[in-house]
Amino acid sequence: MELSKQYQTENQTGTLPKKGFDFKDFFQLITQSKSVLIGGAFVLVVVICAIFAPVISTHDPYEMNMSERLLTPMEDGHILGTDQYGRDLFSRIIYGARVSLEVGLVSVVLAMVIGVTLGLISGYYGGWVDTLIMRVVDIFLSFPVLLLAIALVAALGPGIENVILALGFVYWTNYARIVRANVLAIKEEEYIQAAKTIGSNDFRIIFLNILPNCLAPIVVVATLGLGTAIVSEATLSFLGLGIQPPESSWGWTLAFGMKFIREAPHLSVYPGLAIMFTVLGFNLLGDGIRDLTDSKLKRN
Repeated sequence: MELSKQYQTENQTGTLPKKGFDFKDFFQLITQSKSVLIGGAFVLVVVICAIFAPVISTHDPYEMNMSERLLTPMEDGHILGTDQYGRDLFSRIIYGARVSLEVGLVSVVLAMVIGVTLGLISGYYGGWVDTLIMRVVDIFLSFPVLLLAIALVAALGPGIENVILALGFVYWTNYARIVRANVLAIKEEEYIQAAKTIGSNDFRIIFLNILPNCLAPIVVVATLGLGTAIVSEATLSFLGLGIQPPESSWGWTLAFGMKFIREAPHLSVYPGLAIMFTVLGFNLLGDGIRDLTDSKLKRN
């Protein structure tokens, strides 16, 4: 009874019990992690390039000039040279950052919404609901993720919207499993039992009491998932199933560059480096956040 009264008082004043992870203290620790700082710097550069692409780019990324095709870096004012159609490679890579980040962010959000929702439902209700959702997860995990994404895009057709749908649809399982595991532990806590005692409905308990305590692993998975989604988009575009020309895409630019790998290797090198450093940035950022999360949870 005392626990129920305490919870009711805290609930009325808008304060919930602090369990497991203090985000305020966590963000103060970020500056102490070299991985987070280096990864964050890489990601920040890519984000700035995407936002200010019209300002940073030196040429129109879609303007063709066959008289300037396959120019080498720094030739005739082209920082990274030109492609087989005479388009400025530096400008196309800068605009390609927009496509990669858009696909990565939206597909991760879509996967997160699906996976987190199903994970919360599965872990909280248990029983046949948990069994059904987890068997669906097992079925999805039995397929190679990239092959499943290729199959979905091939069925839906190429294009940025279909790539986002395909990637969101194949990567939701990671969120579902991690959230379910956390919910199974959290729902046995005393403050959750107190919330049930005072008559809080399931929706309030799940989204106001349980979900906030699952945010730390969700943030880690989402950060690492951004890098995976960017690589997957580049792979689909490389195979001709993703972003279609004349839209600028790192994977598509890399695929075209492979045809001229001997006479103009810069067409493949620079898009490849853009993909590498972007994915490296998200991976370092995710690894750093995971390390900080684990160390903080161990202290608590």
